[in-house]
Amino acid sequence: MTSPTPRATLRTATPEDGAAIAGLVRELAEYEREPDAAQATAEDFTRALQPGTGIGCVVAEVEVDGRPEVVGMALWYTTFSTWLGRQGMWLEDLYVRPEHRRGGIGSAFFAELGRICTQRGFGRLEFWVLDWNSPAHAFYQALGARPEDDWTVWRLDGERLTTLGGDAPIVT
Repeated sequence: MTSPTPRATLRTATPEDGAAIAGLVRELAEYEREPDAAQATAEDFTRALQPGTGIGCVVAEVEVDGRPEVVGMALWYTTFSTWLGRQGMWLEDLYVRPEHRRGGIGSAFFAELGRICTQRGFGRLEFWVLDWNSPAHAFYQALGARPEDDWTVWRLDGERLTTLGGDAPIVT
C-alpha cells in the first residue's frame, strides 16, 4: 500500500530558497530531456529573488521528518502588453516532483498566480509548454487556458546573441 502524499502548503519563495529552486530546475531539465541545459546555480536564484528584480516564485512545501521540504515551484516574471497597456505575468517554469503530482499542487499554484495577477492588475498570465508534454496540455486546458497556435517561439542566445550585440551601434 502506498502512503498518502503529505499535504503541501504554498508560500512566496525567498532568496534563501535558491538552492532548493536550483535543484528543482535541474530535475525539470531532466524531465524535459535537456539535463545539460540547466546551468543556473543556487547563487543565480538567490540573486534573482532579491526584492525589486521583477521575478517572483511560489514554492510548495511538505513536512518530511518534521522539517519543511520544497517539492515544487512556480517561477515567474513581469511582462508588458502594448495592446493592453498593462503588465502581465510570464510563468517561466512550473515543476512539481513526480511523487507529489496529482495532489492539487499544480492547481494551487495556478490559483495563487491568478490571485497575484488579479491583485496587481495584470492583464495576462502566459507560459509555454513543450509539444510532446500531453499531460501538461490536458492540465492547462482543464484550467481554461488556450494555446496560441498562430505564434512561433524564436530565440537568440549564446554566441549568436553575443555576436549580434557586438555589432550593435551605441545609442545615446
